[in-house]
Amino acid sequence: MQQKDLAFGNIESSDIKDIALQYQDYVVKMRREFHEYPEVSGREFHTREVLCRELNDMGVPYRLLDGTGIVAVIAGEKPGKTRLLRADIDALPVMEEMENLKKKRDVISGIPGVSHACGHDAHMAVLLGTMRVLLKVSDRIEGTVYCCFEEGEETNCGIETMMKALEEVTIDECFALHVLAGLDSGKINVVPGPRMAGCLGIGIYLHGRSGHGSRPDQAISPIIPMAHIITQYNSAFMNQLNVGETVTLGLGKVVSGEATNVIPDQAYLGGTARFFDPQEGRKALAIINRIAENTAESHNCTVTYESRHCISPDAVVNDANVATRVQKGITAVCGEEVLGDCERWYASETFSFYLKKCPGALGFLGIRNEEYGSGAPHHNGKFDIDESNLYLGVCAEAAFVLL
Repeated sequence: MQQKDLAFGNIESSDIKDIALQYQDYVVKMRREFHEYPEVSGREFHTREVLCRELNDMGVPYRLLDGTGIVAVIAGEKPGKTRLLRADIDALPVMEEMENLKKKRDVISGIPGVSHACGHDAHMAVLLGTMRVLLKVSDRIEGTVYCCFEEGEETNCGIETMMKALEEVTIDECFALHVLAGLDSGKINVVPGPRMAGCLGIGIYLHGRSGHGSRPDQAISPIIPMAHIITQYNSAFMNQLNVGETVTLGLGKVVSGEATNVIPDQAYLGGTARFFDPQEGRKALAIINRIAENTAESHNCTVTYESRHCISPDAVVNDANVATRVQKGITAVCGEEVLGDCERWYASETFSFYLKKCPGALGFLGIRNEEYGSGAPHHNGKFDIDESNLYLGVCAEAAFVLL
């Protein structure tokens, strides 16, 4: 192939891969820096300093949001659409193990009890690599690219601030990547339709009246109706929701009382339900509330709900046109062999908020490599990433913008 002057953007789509490979080492270096200094949701102060350092080095203008989020802007040299790329920046309160599934990991969290056990370190690094590729071929960019680094995705604490910051901007299309432990390294999956589940938070307080355990008739126990509520949820989900639309129910917390001979005045139930069809999600919430309130009333208790007792975020449903276009772009850049198949993921993602603002797609970047030892589930102490193919994420994001 004849050598082309990349600085002037005189390139073909297949050459985007060559440029992305030039930044592979940079992406790995940045991923490791983020990984070594993880910060939990809403506390990503050092992380933002590192991001600002890199953006300043690129000469890219950016806006600091309230909290720790950032919106950077790359203006193309040609008129065209306004597109958005997003990376989340927070880590998890998860103790990282020294070894992955097979051996000692290449980089270890330097903060005890905190780690990037979901892959957001890779998301940031890939987006920074994409920005450097785009700047190198800026004369090929049609329109404007907003690069969003979102605070607190794991707890949803930064999404409202990000959405408010974007209110003044009309975004035509959006795209994001999420590394996926269930997909082989070297593969990318971008397809239309539901990709990540919506989350229905469950947080219910039953209020009764405390009393001595020897005279339950003189108290109003919230424990008995709570037990009925739990069993009724499983029955109702089985019999009242559409069997063709999966809705899972995961009850993870039941708290009530401190002494064996004292009937408490309050009981708490916490958990989540996950869904892909918005209508079934709303139906599930109605069922949960109706059973809680009716059962509580029949036992002379009252109900209040925690603030998290709602649907947030909604399901991530990829727009068919955007997903198909990005898939074709990836094929043009990297070849059809990098396209991989994987099932929809039952975890939830705030990227659904962006999809309410404009058409878009979320892609999965494979990180599973048995020989290296990556492939442990997300939010797990053994979770690790095969870094060797992170450049494919850069290719996918660049293809979204350029092709």
